[in-house]
Amino acid sequence: MCNDYRLEVDIASIAEDFDNLKIKISMPEGTPNVPAREDIKISDTAPIVRSVEGERRAGEVVNRKWSWPGQGGRPVYNFRSEGREFTSGRCLILADGFYEFTDPQPGQKRKTKWLFTMNDHDWFCIAGIWRSHPQAGEAFTMLTMEPGEDVRPYHHRQIIPLKRDQWADWLDPSVPASDVLTALPKGTLTVTRVFPPSEPALL
Repeated sequence: MCNDYRLEVDIASIAEDFDNLKIKISMPEGTPNVPAREDIKISDTAPIVRSVEGERRAGEVVNRKWSWPGQGGRPVYNFRSEGREFTSGRCLILADGFYEFTDPQPGQKRKTKWLFTMNDHDWFCIAGIWRSHPQAGEAFTMLTMEPGEDVRPYHHRQIIPLKRDQWADWLDPSVPASDVLTALPKGTLTVTRVFPPSEPALL
């Protein structure tokens, strides 16, 4: 399951894209520091857009920690979506790619690392929730579901990337979760092997 994702898009471009979608974005804690990162991992701090109570097509950009402590202290970085409505605490996790890992390639010891990006989107959002934890403070986690066709060959579960026309609905808790949290059609995600790197084509 996804424990590593990527965000290399600057916050100004992100804010402009939300504006183009007529989603009002505020930054109550100031413009977050969002350095380009190839790998954002569990317990790292990263930007999210959280819903604003009572407002449609509105969100707040804040930096928060990815995961809070669960049973036995294990980090809750993924959370099953099935059978839940999430009537509060919804958020969009900003990303331009996420990773999954499979068994090592022949001759390798490290797991094979695959990058998933969304066709026709320079960046996208992942469905998430946030909450306040007595030890961790405010933190977020990614929602998961049964895999769609693009992810199924790589993992038996998947996080939930959202296309742009779904963002406002996820920020609105009055929209049923089941209307938003669906698998993307086959061919929406492009998969690239990043480790081990593919051999260059012979000329």
